[in-house]
Amino acid sequence: MEWETVIGLEIHAQLATKSKIFSAASTAYGSEPNTQACAVDLGLPGVLPVLNEEVVRMAVKFGMAIEAEVAPYSVFARKNYFYPDLPKGYQISQMELPIVGTGHLDIEMDGKVKRIGVTRAHLEEDAGKSLHEDFHGLTGIDLNRAGTPLLEIVSEPDMRSAKEAVAYMRKIHELVRYLEICDGNMQEGSFRCDANVSVRPKGQQEYGTRAELKNINSFKFVEKAINIEVERQIDLIEGGGTVIQETRLYDSDKNETRSMRSKEEANDYRYFPDPDLLPVEISNTLRAEVTASLPELPTAKKQRFIKQYKQDSETSTTLTSSRQLADFYESVVESSGCEAKLCSNWITVNLLGALNKADIDINQSPIDSERLAGLLKRIEDNTISGKIAKQVFDTLWDSTATADEIIEEKGLKQITDSGAIETIIDKIIVDNPQQVEQYLSGKDKVFGFFVGQAMKATQGKANPAEVNKMLKDKLK
Repeated sequence: MEWETVIGLEIHAQLATKSKIFSAASTAYGSEPNTQACAVDLGLPGVLPVLNEEVVRMAVKFGMAIEAEVAPYSVFARKNYFYPDLPKGYQISQMELPIVGTGHLDIEMDGKVKRIGVTRAHLEEDAGKSLHEDFHGLTGIDLNRAGTPLLEIVSEPDMRSAKEAVAYMRKIHELVRYLEICDGNMQEGSFRCDANVSVRPKGQQEYGTRAELKNINSFKFVEKAINIEVERQIDLIEGGGTVIQETRLYDSDKNETRSMRSKEEANDYRYFPDPDLLPVEISNTLRAEVTASLPELPTAKKQRFIKQYKQDSETSTTLTSSRQLADFYESVVESSGCEAKLCSNWITVNLLGALNKADIDINQSPIDSERLAGLLKRIEDNTISGKIAKQVFDTLWDSTATADEIIEEKGLKQITDSGAIETIIDKIIVDNPQQVEQYLSGKDKVFGFFVGQAMKATQGKANPAEVNKMLKDKLK
């Protein structure tokens, strides 16, 4: 039997506010356990939550970016459940009236665009964190995250493969960083997802029973977890078993999913409107302010790069993968005045290669756009060759000097004097009669030997085009 996979994602994006959603406690990462949880976060008697206005603004910004319905009126509700890291016994979330309604996001797979529906995006507070290591069989509770603002983005079950799910998750990740509403740091838990996975016979309209894979915080693990869960469900059904609705955890070490608990329905949480929080009303003034603050979004920027800079789709996708990288590229083009493709080649190959090797992002690049632009100017005006440029790039990476200073200090200027190059080539031809005879007898590959000798004799400073032209003229 042929099976079809059905996937929906619930993505939790931590909003980039300095304080929590209902209190003034800090959201800074890395503090000592239980030093950033105030009385409001703990739900102590007599305290009242106060909504952080910036959280609302960020949610509205996201809603407008995905062309969603932004609710003029939304309500916070209490989601009741008991867990050690939830000291209040309930989580403040949104149920029936979320702040963001239906919208959509387009992903690109194998050159084809597919639209993924977004069911809703609602605001909620995060819970604390249970720690199971180093407690000798006990569990530690860190409540620093309690009350941290989250935007939960719920997709329609529109994805049909793990690769589609990853593409959608990457698109959301890219968007929230473009909007500067979430830093997207998956290692710190700022961006994570739950994946709802089911299978059904190909052609069947009714959905199969789904399992929810909880709290996955890397693109690689999302793909692996979904694929292993799909395989588990198919094997179970074909073996005569039945998939049950449950929450499962993905174990990356064993590459398996395992049962965590039975999956609750909404009525299990006994949602009711939070009596301590007023409904949220979105004014036309706020909508106008947020609309005016929207940046150029990734898809629009990609299309502009293709048209304005004559980039291919793949290069444009890379250059616009983050707002900071796109800004860096445009700054290099503007500062250098160089051909746009020369700039993109050096950024996507040399700079991104070095950043990946150092495991840092564009914001931490030791080479800023102005210094890289200075290097590219000297390539374009033939002051240095491409080979020498790589040496200069390495020095730029490890210093604060400019390309011009490095070229001058190390004497790296390209030799463009035809007379000097001709003298060197004449000597190489005289010194290597055997290779000359081989080349003249039709062994064209020997030509590379002469080029190499010329570049070696000039320490790589000869103009390669001039060397090639002169050798061809003389080896006739």
